[in-house]
Amino acid sequence: MQPQLLTVPAQSGPTEAVPAVRPVRFAGLRLVHAALRRDLARLPNALRLLQPGDEPGAEALRRHWDFLTAMLTCHHEQEDRRLWPLLRRFAPELRLLVNWLEDDHHNLDHSFTRTTTLMRIATRDPASAWSVAYAVEDLAARLETHLRIEEEQVLPVMTSLFAPQSRVGTLGELLDLLRLADGPGAPDALAWLLEGVAPEQIEALIAECDDLTARQWPHWQAVYARCSAELWGPAATVE
Repeated sequence: MQPQLLTVPAQSGPTEAVPAVRPVRFAGLRLVHAALRRDLARLPNALRLLQPGDEPGAEALRRHWDFLTAMLTCHHEQEDRRLWPLLRRFAPELRLLVNWLEDDHHNLDHSFTRTTTLMRIATRDPASAWSVAYAVEDLAARLETHLRIEEEQVLPVMTSLFAPQSRVGTLGELLDLLRLADGPGAPDALAWLLEGVAPEQIEALIAECDDLTARQWPHWQAVYARCSAELWGPAATVE
């Protein structure tokens, strides 16, 4: 289940107006973590269900795995080039941890590259898909350790370090970086990030983006829903 990325404040009185939702800090980072967890949890089952001769299904799996790894790469680059230098400068007590996280990014990238080779084999030969599914599950457990360290040891320091209006770690910053990088397009990335998020939460997040993104979002969401149905079935599409 997708983690709640926004909180709903309690009503203080019958006439007191309060916002429907309040964004959580660093939503861009948190959304990437949640989306990676979500897809790594359901990819093994999709592999095990792959049937011989199902070329459309195999191709959909290959495309989605390539997209997922590209998003992971962009996420690591965002942290290594943008976030970690700031933390080394303004939170020197985190330097050793940040150095370890950056080194672990390289280790994870190598692990994903090896798994990409296995995915190519599994989608060409579904008889090998079960063993590859186990490899994806092992990779998911490996990544989970890394994500938890960031969330439990780095994000709390960032909360006290950066002002609430800072763009560091926000969804808007992530989309800007994707536009500048040679990676996934913002439409696909945004739809992937917001899959499974409650509609009122999506509305609050889209409101933080530029006007063009806000106007195009319904179309991006609908296209992603049709494409994701090839992988996970209609029940997993975004309403």
